[in-house]
Amino acid sequence: MTVLVFLDPGLENGRIADATKPQLMATDLGATRGDGIFESLLAVDGVPRKVQAHLDRLASSARIMDLDIPPADDWERAIATAVAEHAPAEELVLKLLVTRGVEGAERPTAWVQASLPGSAGREQRQEGLNVLLLDRGYDSNIAERAPWLLLGAKTLSYAVNMAALRYAKANGADDVIFTSTDGLVLEGPTSTVLMATVRDGVRKLTTPLLENGILPGTSQGALFNAAADAGWQLGYGPLEPHHLLAADAVWLVSSIRLLAPVKSIDGQAIPVSHEMTEELTALLAKGSRE
Repeated sequence: MTVLVFLDPGLENGRIADATKPQLMATDLGATRGDGIFESLLAVDGVPRKVQAHLDRLASSARIMDLDIPPADDWERAIATAVAEHAPAEELVLKLLVTRGVEGAERPTAWVQASLPGSAGREQRQEGLNVLLLDRGYDSNIAERAPWLLLGAKTLSYAVNMAALRYAKANGADDVIFTSTDGLVLEGPTSTVLMATVRDGVRKLTTPLLENGILPGTSQGALFNAAADAGWQLGYGPLEPHHLLAADAVWLVSSIRLLAPVKSIDGQAIPVSHEMTEELTALLAKGSRE
């Protein structure tokens, strides 16, 4: 079951649409050019997680794209409608999507989609990931020099990300960690990179620098807030591949998949800590509710 709720100025709580029938115009710039942005969040037992963080990032992406989008209150009401219209579920994936609209029109096309998550995310949380390092083709300073590349925005232009995942699967891996041409660790196609080290009893979580042209992770942010209260030290790169190989644990983190432990990088096995994965998953759940 999929529920679609379009944001409509004439309907306060959104317009419910039939997901089994075509709804998007063929001339919509989201379809013809990938000209739009989106967010994906998880609802657990009917309660959406990290709504404000996702709305903030959606607004940030819109500013980078010079795209006018509906206000946060409209999104919140449409999210509530989508959750209420969907059958009760332990986990529900909510996607917030907005395009520049039909070519020649003056307002965007915006909607919320609610659907059940696929089985892959749960399996990867339980079984772990084999990942490949792939060169993204940019150096780590490109975001500052070339803002038109939109590296800080979560756009609908996901062709490269999906191509990277297909390349991984064709080469016996599950996922990818992008690196810069100057050798820094960046992010996954749909995730944030996180690593843990334990040295002389000090536990530390580290993620790549945002300034290196990666998307700010809402899950990473929620986890860091909760982990700091639990006594973890926090750090932001710069990270290089050898740091991941020497870590006590590495994860790919996202709002839907949550924490998926990495068990090998370019065919080299790395440690997997089920104990830390369990603890950090609980902290992420705590941080996501606050």
